Amino acid sequence: MAAFGAAAAVSPRAALAQKRITITEGDFAPLPIAIPNFVAGTPADGEVAAGVTQVITNNLKRSGLFAPIDQAAYIEKTVNVDQAPNFQNWKSINAQALVLGRITRQPDGRLRGEFRLWDVNTAQQLSGQQYTTSPESWRRVGHIISDQIYERLTGEKGYFDSRIVFVDETGSKERRVKRLALMDQDGANVRYLTRGSDLVLTPRFSPSSQEITYMEFGQGDPRVYLFNIETGQREIVGNFPGMSFAPRFSPDGQRVIMSLQQGGNANLFVMDLRSKTTTRLTDTPAIDTSPSYAPDGTRLCFESDRGGRPQIYVMAATGGPAQRISFGEGSYSTPVWSPRGDYIAFTKQGGGQFAIGIMKTDGSGERILTAGYHNEGPTFAPNGRVLMFFREPGGNSGPSLFTVDVSGRNEQRVPTPGFASDPAWSPLLS
Repeated sequence: MAAFGAAAAVSPRAALAQKRITITEGDFAPLPIAIPNFVAGTPADGEVAAGVTQVITNNLKRSGLFAPIDQAAYIEKTVNVDQAPNFQNWKSINAQALVLGRITRQPDGRLRGEFRLWDVNTAQQLSGQQYTTSPESWRRVGHIISDQIYERLTGEKGYFDSRIVFVDETGSKERRVKRLALMDQDGANVRYLTRGSDLVLTPRFSPSSQEITYMEFGQGDPRVYLFNIETGQREIVGNFPGMSFAPRFSPDGQRVIMSLQQGGNANLFVMDLRSKTTTRLTDTPAIDTSPSYAPDGTRLCFESDRGGRPQIYVMAATGGPAQRISFGEGSYSTPVWSPRGDYIAFTKQGGGQFAIGIMKTDGSGERILTAGYHNEGPTFAPNGRVLMFFREPGGNSGPSLFTVDVSGRNEQRVPTPGFASDPAWSPLLS
């Protein structure tokens, strides 16, 4: 196993013990899985049933841990969801797991999605659930089922029923319009949250609610805002002297931590969103910025140039002495703590390149996941296994979003309507 092998290895539960999903340094074989088109409860449900099937197939394939088998190879063309399948037909095409499902429109107009997950070799049902939703939310049924399959076969929580907030960029490089946008984690259902009249930066999700905090450059100094996704309402976090940067929520969603510039230096401050009281956490003649809480709320990591060049530091969430944890060549920035508490992701600049990497929370085990001309802004999926970031290729082009596994494998571009930067991953919606 390579470094970080414990996190890179994903093992199915006992029923699939003989076909473990395991990533090693030199070899990795995704689990072959068959996903026939979901059965339509009525002829009118056919399009949605096929759509849900495609969402599940795409999710599992993009994870890099599963290899959906081409439907053209199927021997059994029609399936009965209510009966055990003919497992020999699926063994003969090397399927090790099988997903059968149905989509039915209810008398009240809502959709019911149901599925069964089978272990082909043992002929055992591993999972079976049903969900009801409004017709316009049919894609969420696909994401929720994907999460159930992922968790049952890997032992880890999924991340498909989640959203991404990002900065949508249009126009020439000299006159770039930047709007706050929201989409599903697979790039579908894009919504624009701001009009683009003012510059927006560093959007971040609340871990406990469907709220976003972000920074906006308007007619004066930058301001930090709270934005409620469901209502569309926004409010100013507070009026601060000087410029404020890089706001981020505490794990309980009750506080916002940020960097406030005063003269030539910047320090970290935290505001209680209920009382509006502000507490200063650092007091140095340096630039302290990009704070991020540990998931238990007891510590935070941040970027500081107090040692001469930007590095990553860790300190108690209440302030006090800070410990430097990055010691490699180059400079480190934009640290973010993993939702499961095991890693801190970062951007590293050196040798003419920007790299995205992870390290353990004491600074050991540094691992570069991807490098290039300009990579920046890592954000973790809710299960802590996948990172999203943005890449700027240079020239007259613009940035795009990418994902990469914490093992450094399976780098993929995320579809967006145009240029996109500064992504932030939401918690699971369900």
